[in-house]
Amino acid sequence: MKTIEQIEKIRNEKRKELELRINPEVVTQEKHILVCRGTGCTSSKSPQIIEKFREILAQKNIENVRVIQTGCFGLCAKGPIVVIRPEETFYAHVKPEDCEEIIETHIINGQKVERLLCKNMDGSIVHKLNELDFYKKQKRIALKNCGTINPEEIDEYIAFDGYKALEKVLTGMSQDDVIDVISKSGLRGRGGAGFPTGKKWSFTKMAESDQKYVVCNADEGDPGAFMDRSILEGDPHCVLEAMAIAGYAIGANQGYIYVRAEYPIAVHRLKVAIQQAREYGLLGKNIFGTDFCFDIDIRLGAGAFVCGEETALLESIEGKRGQPRLKPPYPASQGLFGKPTVINNVETLANITKIILNGAEWYASIGTEHSKGTKVFALGGNVNNVGLVEVPMGTTLREIVYDIGGGIPKGREFKAAQTGGPSGGCIPAEHLDTPIDYESLASIGSMMGSGGLIVMDDTKCMVNLAKFYLEFTVAESCGKCTPCRIGTKRMLEILEKLCSGEATEEDIERLEKLAINIKKASVCGLGQSAPNPVLSTLRYFRGEFTEHAVQKKCRTNECKKIAKIQINQDQCKACGLCQKQCPVGAIDGEGREKRTINQEKCIKCGTCIASCPFKAIK
Repeated sequence: MKTIEQIEKIRNEKRKELELRINPEVVTQEKHILVCRGTGCTSSKSPQIIEKFREILAQKNIENVRVIQTGCFGLCAKGPIVVIRPEETFYAHVKPEDCEEIIETHIINGQKVERLLCKNMDGSIVHKLNELDFYKKQKRIALKNCGTINPEEIDEYIAFDGYKALEKVLTGMSQDDVIDVISKSGLRGRGGAGFPTGKKWSFTKMAESDQKYVVCNADEGDPGAFMDRSILEGDPHCVLEAMAIAGYAIGANQGYIYVRAEYPIAVHRLKVAIQQAREYGLLGKNIFGTDFCFDIDIRLGAGAFVCGEETALLESIEGKRGQPRLKPPYPASQGLFGKPTVINNVETLANITKIILNGAEWYASIGTEHSKGTKVFALGGNVNNVGLVEVPMGTTLREIVYDIGGGIPKGREFKAAQTGGPSGGCIPAEHLDTPIDYESLASIGSMMGSGGLIVMDDTKCMVNLAKFYLEFTVAESCGKCTPCRIGTKRMLEILEKLCSGEATEEDIERLEKLAINIKKASVCGLGQSAPNPVLSTLRYFRGEFTEHAVQKKCRTNECKKIAKIQINQDQCKACGLCQKQCPVGAIDGEGREKRTINQEKCIKCGTCIASCPFKAIK
């Protein structure tokens, strides 16, 4: 067990050692090669890159260079990423075979490897990380340590003020003081509807019980969302420290992290972090020599999306089938094992220590009147800079898509953005300048959700998109309530009819009524929000639904059953290449005859389009 003095000594000594990571002006002969070991870069051989760097450095007897694994830098589109400190050199798309050149050219000879330097969207070469347009409008609070520290080294976390907030709370603040700071900061839950965090903690503290619990919801299941996973992979101790602070504030001595089993790197780093914190006495009995005791255990989720709903999550931790409970009672009064429980998601907890250390006024000065602080988004889809971004609340969608995301690939037009995953809605181009906050998104039929942000260009069919999200919801419904279990299936059947050219205008009216009723009648948030993608696409893209129903036409040709592939007779040169490539023999014509497509045989695979050198097939 470490005393306060021992922790402070580690902080001071380690901070000097790691100063070069955050201060490019530091005078030192040492260099740190930081390699991303988040899930994305790991899948692209970053572990091999780390080993290769270490092997070369050992062979050349270079002792003043350290190779460090970090969490996600955010710019996933450029991975695997290597950053060399203190000069902040940012290398993109690095391969194991590039390591020798980086060591020889950069480390030994002091020259940068130009071909690996990252570029902005205008083609300009970037010599330092902070010169990238991707980072200029971001403000990293929840992601502060990701990409800076080794997530498996507790001393590195301590060096950057780790566990200082817990020490401050335990040695100088009352429970009410802590809750008051969180309340005044304006922090709201980052996992869904945005309930005020301080209010949730206050309700749980006031509940009378012999036992209380703190639960971290890390069951991140939205398609395209990876915010919580990246925080757990890059900075697991910030979640543990925040849970301990929450435990002190509400009077709990036990915490649980409910994390998806599909996140093996996150689970591993959580286990390492918990073990390290226990060894240092930062979890367990009499933390920092006080009478406060708090420990944390991990529970693995089996991948059920509904377990992201807080009461279904509690059922799962208790060993029961993951189904939502009727509310009230709410978890604050009757939660895990029937005891008062506070539940926050990973990103919410990642803000806690910064608020305690910097003050409520500091955090409340960021963002908008009713939505304080920053929000982390997993930016994906048809955007150049796919990755993880953290921006102040109130940043517009246009800024995220174009200034940070680098715009739409191939110069195509922005069509819509889906926020909030299966629970959210589509935002059309007319609302590109909408500030991203809880109230603004709700006013245009969408929601913040956990933070997935999928960008779509003009090649995307909105009817097909609505069908995609309904397929997901139908598969993930727990089946407890009839509106969700049966209603979403009926909605999906109508969408399938629309996409296959079998629906009528009456079906569109029926779809809309179903969506409204399911939203009103479902038991939990999954069913209540499942119609959102349909209602928002109907609101802004109703013309596409009508085209599918009346004209049996999909303007983007994504709906293959009603798409038609045709050969332009004026452009056809009768070369026969398309006919040779067609896998089902759907192209008619012989010799010098211009070819035609038999629509009854055609499976719309697009092989003929790709094979035609004259671009005659569309």
